[in-house]
Amino acid sequence: MPIDQWTRTRIPLDSGTVVPYYGTLSPGEEDAMSEVITGTQAIDRASALLIHILESSTPPLLSELSRAHEIPKSTTSRMLSALERQGLVRRERNGAFIAGDVLTQFARAHNHDSVLIARMHSVLEKIALSTGETANLAVESNGQMQLIDQVDGHYLLGATNWVGKRIPLHASALGKVLLAYGAATIPLGRLEKLTAKTITSRTRLLTELENVRRKGFAIIIDELEEGLVAVAAPIREGDGRVVGAISISGPSPRLTQRDLEKIGEVIIQEIHSLQSNHDGKIGAA
Repeated sequence: MPIDQWTRTRIPLDSGTVVPYYGTLSPGEEDAMSEVITGTQAIDRASALLIHILESSTPPLLSELSRAHEIPKSTTSRMLSALERQGLVRRERNGAFIAGDVLTQFARAHNHDSVLIARMHSVLEKIALSTGETANLAVESNGQMQLIDQVDGHYLLGATNWVGKRIPLHASALGKVLLAYGAATIPLGRLEKLTAKTITSRTRLLTELENVRRKGFAIIIDELEEGLVAVAAPIREGDGRVVGAISISGPSPRLTQRDLEKIGEVIIQEIHSLQSNHDGKIGAA
């Protein structure tokens, strides 16, 4: 009768019911338990195979992996099959192994963020310098907005580090841009009310997003935090698809509605200027 190694219970084969066992295990059963517990070695070996595949300049074959890690071919094959079922590795036509779809999609998404930061950081620096306010870069991530780069202005008031924070899409200028241009979708359920001015009506939000598309930029005034205002404009790829947004934010006593609208136009112009000279890509306008 098999023994569950974690609960030390016998598992009858006929019923599948787990029955506690408080007796002494026989030497054979102890050996079996030891063998199962050391199954963590299988995880270590499978991980080593995966790392080998990811670090190889040339996709390795089953025989190469078996020799390199001194694991029988049959065992190596079973481990690779398990990794393949989970999408961690993929077998090419010649039988060689490469990274699977799960890993390549993950790498592509994160690499895209790095490329976007590298391309747009100069825009953040320019608008932060010209306005004196904090500039941010944001993208959609798993249904939420994620800020991935920031350049502080020269004012102390309002210099908050937003990088890495997840901000509600409906309550931020950056989020409204992503929603307006289809880079993100309005979340299901109730829209969180953060201040008295936060838009929580879906009808009102849809009207607001139409205004964003008409103007080319989004503005918030006291919608995310009392006293905080911001304006944001979209970043487009060469095919016109919006992949991110850039904003300027600061305290309301320093930035009026008119100021925000002027800055919105500046952000659009700076993105357009950069991208029109970079592989002919179209900017945010």
